[in-house]
Amino acid sequence: MIRLSNVSKDLGEFTLQGVTLEIDRGEYFMILGPTGSGKTILLETIAGIYRPDTGRVFINDRDVTDLPPRERSVGMVYQDYMLFPHLTVEQNIAFGLRWRSPRSGQNGRGVRELAGILGVDALLHRYPGTLSGGEQQRVAIARALVVEPDVLLMDEPLSALDTKTRERLRDELLRIHSLMKTTILHVTHGFDEAFLLGSRMAIMDRGKVVQVGEPIEVFRRPNSRFAAEFLGMGNLFKGDSVLTDGLSQIRIGTTELVSVVPLEGRVHASIRPEHILLSLDAIETSARNAFSGPIQKILDTGTILQITVDIGIDMTAALTRRSFEDMALSKGKTVHLSFKAADVHIFPAA
Repeated sequence: MIRLSNVSKDLGEFTLQGVTLEIDRGEYFMILGPTGSGKTILLETIAGIYRPDTGRVFINDRDVTDLPPRERSVGMVYQDYMLFPHLTVEQNIAFGLRWRSPRSGQNGRGVRELAGILGVDALLHRYPGTLSGGEQQRVAIARALVVEPDVLLMDEPLSALDTKTRERLRDELLRIHSLMKTTILHVTHGFDEAFLLGSRMAIMDRGKVVQVGEPIEVFRRPNSRFAAEFLGMGNLFKGDSVLTDGLSQIRIGTTELVSVVPLEGRVHASIRPEHILLSLDAIETSARNAFSGPIQKILDTGTILQITVDIGIDMTAALTRRSFEDMALSKGKTVHLSFKAADVHIFPAA
């Protein structure tokens, strides 16, 4: 459906560097990365706003690199809505139909039909200035979809909304995708959006795509220090790994971790805090990693508490408030940690 082949674009402060990426038809594809990593440039290059300095852009096996945006069958939604203030909701949604590419001969979905799908059919006579943020974004999405684009590009469409509105519209996006089967590329900083919406995701860093995969795979098995830190792995260590009976033994100072990932040499080891079992007493377990030590730090984040324990290295476990209160934990108290070898992800250290 979408294929980028070695696409580069230099805008000075922001760049793309040799991006090669394929997105399947009907996918809901997420793009994550810090500010300045090139996410928006990537979308706008696909849309035709920028022509790449090198490389080619394909949509539906058609080379669109040199085509203007209106001939690419692409819809675009930005975080700040970009509605025309002097037009009604109905006129805003219908605006794109005048620029529809004649190649398909279709008339697109009806304005009122899409307004109904997005829940703004009662607002067609209103002007954007009288709408809430959530309503404006629904109108912007309807305007992008009315021409039935092959691809819908969304640049942080939920970031300007309050929490409740963001959650409602997130659910609506999932329903709309299920209903319309449009191929979607969605830029976000929100990990929850990536998990709940994305079939696959890409991580970007300084203009490059550094990892692609299903959200659960990328979050559990980052392939670089950057990806691990960006995704909030929490426990990230550098050590030396040797293979013994098919398992990796990773020496980090005086502490040794065991991983099922077969890799030797200098490595990074990462364990998500939520994969660590914390207990007051040693328990019988099949987990190959078991340690004890005093609590060094307690970080209260609301419903979840981060408990850092000295096991020779500082290892952080995540606990619910209920578990924390039941165990009456406090700084200095000795506790036991255990986690499976399958939960220790390792990758080569740069």
